[in-house]
Amino acid sequence: MTDRSGAAATPIDFAEVEIDDEFWSSRIETNRNVTIEYQYDQLEESGTLGNFRRVADGKSGGFRGMWFQDSDAYKWIEGASYVLAKRDDPALKEKVDEVIGLVASAQQADGYLNTYFSLVEPDNRWTNLHMMHELYCAGHLVEAAVAHYRATGERSLLDVAIDFADYIDDVFGDEVDGVPGHEEIELALIRLYRVTGTDRYLDLARYFLDRRGGDDRLEWELTHPDEIGGYEYDDGALIPDSESPEGVFFDENGAYDGRYAQAHRTLRDQKYVEGHSVRAMYLYAAAAELAIETDDSSLVEPLERLWRNMTEKRMYITGGIGPEHAHEGFTEDYDLRNDSYAETCAAVGSIFWNQRMFELTGEAKYPDLVERTLYNGFLAGVSADGAEFFYENPLESSGDHHRKGWFTCACCPPNVARLLASLGNYLYARGDDGVYVNQYIGSSVSVTVDGAEVELTQRSSLPWDGEVELGVTAPEPTELSVYLRVPEWCENVRVTVNGESVDAESDEYVELRREWDDDRVALSLEQSVERMVAHPEVEADAGRVALVRGPLVYCVEDADNDRPVYQYLLRTDADLETDRREDLLGGVVTIEGPADVPTLSEWGDDLYLPVERTDTETAMLTAVPYYAWDNRDPGAMRVWLRTDR
Repeated sequence: MTDRSGAAATPIDFAEVEIDDEFWSSRIETNRNVTIEYQYDQLEESGTLGNFRRVADGKSGGFRGMWFQDSDAYKWIEGASYVLAKRDDPALKEKVDEVIGLVASAQQADGYLNTYFSLVEPDNRWTNLHMMHELYCAGHLVEAAVAHYRATGERSLLDVAIDFADYIDDVFGDEVDGVPGHEEIELALIRLYRVTGTDRYLDLARYFLDRRGGDDRLEWELTHPDEIGGYEYDDGALIPDSESPEGVFFDENGAYDGRYAQAHRTLRDQKYVEGHSVRAMYLYAAAAELAIETDDSSLVEPLERLWRNMTEKRMYITGGIGPEHAHEGFTEDYDLRNDSYAETCAAVGSIFWNQRMFELTGEAKYPDLVERTLYNGFLAGVSADGAEFFYENPLESSGDHHRKGWFTCACCPPNVARLLASLGNYLYARGDDGVYVNQYIGSSVSVTVDGAEVELTQRSSLPWDGEVELGVTAPEPTELSVYLRVPEWCENVRVTVNGESVDAESDEYVELRREWDDDRVALSLEQSVERMVAHPEVEADAGRVALVRGPLVYCVEDADNDRPVYQYLLRTDADLETDRREDLLGGVVTIEGPADVPTLSEWGDDLYLPVERTDTETAMLTAVPYYAWDNRDPGAMRVWLRTDR
């Protein structure tokens, strides 16, 4: 391991955490048994694996799929490797070895590896950094290689990644001076540095991060389409025409606009989260990693400034980000339209960034947002059966938005798989003087702090109830602190140790400092139904209210209600109750209560009536967790409901 000199806390690796949780364990098993297997079949059917075979066989042409489709295979390897790190699965390992063999056989003699360019445009390597995603694919290869090596101890893919990373390091900054249009390799190189201890990878990550916004390579590419690669794909659609400006790449005057790729300013000078939301999240996560590894304090304030802009003005209540379909990303403050894009990959990226911000600062607000995004903006991205996925996660639907088994651009499904398979990464962390409990998910882990070992065993009733039990045992009496996160949604928290109440006055962590032997901690987190309203500048939610209980955001679906969901008006004085329904959606807690709906008897054949001739009546409203929507018959859905406030 390398020296994390800038870290306030070090996460405990998922491989050391055993999850046994009523809510999450079944989802992890579905991910292992269904999702990973299903996605392997999709790699074959989509042509992804066939592209590697063609390159290995020395063929040209015949490329299938998106130009960055190699990354789907790499993310699948990463997710499958996380599964192998936790469980002996010979059949899965055989598939992983097969795919790694294909990848290795497609690598060129100089270390280069990209099936699109090898098959279609071998002479145009590194000519279209903005859109052709060579460095993005390379980054996902590196992340897969690190995951596989750590899971199995085998170097089969790690050596491939090292050869490619060495080649990239030889090319960039010398033959080519530029940055990736789609960030990802920065984060991957730091992970490779941590495994190998090789400084050149950390230096290359720093080069890509510091060069961003300070060079004109991306602008030059977009204004010299005849000199770059990409024409062979989709009749040149990847080459925007500066004579016919597009909002994604050029402003209204035809001038280059670097915000799409976060290349309009250096990172340290950026004030707003801008452009493509997934790219932004990967960039910010890498910057936080770099700050940790190099103790570069100049990165901390910009990252915190960007985080505040996102969470205070540009984020959905679900933790989802990015309202705009055209460029899959951010627009302006308070633009939070409910037919949102909110890409699943962006939710994954946000979790990555927030986890690293916690490691950098030790502040509870970051695992707070991990929790909100995990239960809502992320989890909605996969169906209950593990075989269908949302690319976009709107907060309302007329009934025509549904999960799909795969996509032409299939970045989201394997991102879901790799996060679920490594969920244990987000539960615990080690500080200088103790252990942080960041997520309340049933689990067990052994932790060594300053040479002393303790075992934590957690039982949790979240998200349905707020009761958590934590056992802390040590081979011999050990003094250290256990930090219990107080979730942002919890107004009242009660903590006991061995049955005795302790002071729990805190808005971040309750610190339990004592000599631990064989002790029991009980944590009670009050959950209540909250009606949330949006900032007055959020036009889309004016006069509306959203229901939240504990970490869960709720929505209403046609499937549970007699009237179309848009007809319901939830009064502020309506009594709302919860009901545990084991027969519904795999077992959920619903929110139910009276709402106003228009009476229909006076309408007849009229299309319009004076308001004094209309009336309302009461109808029962049922809301279910947002993550569970679209798992039944098609129908409309809304998170934000009309209210009389």
